[in-house]
Amino acid sequence: MQQVFLNLINNAAAAIKETGVLEIKTSLDANQEKVLVMVRDSGHGIPKEDMDKIFDPFFTTKMEGEGTGLGLFVSHGIISKYEGSITCESSTVDSSKKPRGTMFTVALKVKR
Repeated sequence: MQQVFLNLINNAAAAIKETGVLEIKTSLDANQEKVLVMVRDSGHGIPKEDMDKIFDPFFTTKMEGEGTGLGLFVSHGIISKYEGSITCESSTVDSSKKPRGTMFTVALKVKR
């Protein structure tokens, strides 16, 4: 799991460049017995046409030489092994309904 959160935090930091918001929140969904970890940034966002490819191997929105395109693919695999899920919401433009940026949510089962 350390690798998952390192990937998400590094991606968020790269998206905001020099200034911006990188926020990490946690919550417990007691009804579904899940812990939620959200990593949000106020960066450039992910274009809609790329959203269905972000967990594919070797897909990257970074410039050539800046990324391998394996971080989210590997993270998805790790989370799946723990019977969890990862989702992404992103906007490339500021609006009154949704600020620009990206939020990844990792949901993991609570072990009791």
